[in-house]
Amino acid sequence: MGEECLRLRCWFSLLMKPMKHRNNGRAGLFNAQDFLDTSGVSRKVMDYRRGESIYSQGEAASTVMYIQKGGVRLSVVNGSGKEAVVAMFGPTDFFGEGCMAGQAIRMGTTTAVTPTKLLVIQKEELLRVLHAEHELSDHFISYMLAHNIRVEEDLIDQLFNSSEKRLARTLLLLARYGEQDQPERVLPKVSQETLASMVGTTRSRVNFFMNKFRKLGFIEYNGKIKINKSLLTVVLHE
Repeated sequence: MGEECLRLRCWFSLLMKPMKHRNNGRAGLFNAQDFLDTSGVSRKVMDYRRGESIYSQGEAASTVMYIQKGGVRLSVVNGSGKEAVVAMFGPTDFFGEGCMAGQAIRMGTTTAVTPTKLLVIQKEELLRVLHAEHELSDHFISYMLAHNIRVEEDLIDQLFNSSEKRLARTLLLLARYGEQDQPERVLPKVSQETLASMVGTTRSRVNFFMNKFRKLGFIEYNGKIKINKSLLTVVLHE
């Protein structure tokens, strides 16, 4: 019994750790939006329609984006033309930060998955402000560390979990479960093809598990996807 409880705690930690980290300490109290609005950072606000490309793989990388509202999909295409969705971003997330570490070109393509509003900040300007404003620097570093933790845990999930558990975890993460007292239960519009690409399985398997989750009351699925807390049982079940 004790060993089973330990496994359950480990699975729960795997799901929740990156999101809790983001809200710990000063990063959880610091309002990056207010700071960027008042600190004199040179930036522009851009609006994107659902399905509109933000930047494409292979383009020059010179800006960092901060999501005010909406959602963004990051995908990568290999040499044979196969596309994989590798990340989804939502409000308060940064993306495109690779340019700050010397990345000369974009390594993937980003697309708005809902109507999206972004702050677009030049790399040099953000670097200047990060050096000058320690509060923003602390927030940005905390965000990047949490992002790296999430990438590692996504890899563990991909290597060791079934496609059913990977889908359940993906849905919970897309719902930003654990980031707020009341998570965003209704997901932005996302296709089964996109979910299949993120999970690393086929659309038919995603369809099978989505119908299963709906019958069990874990989700409500009628065009939009509403996530219920009970979906956690799929991730925690051994």
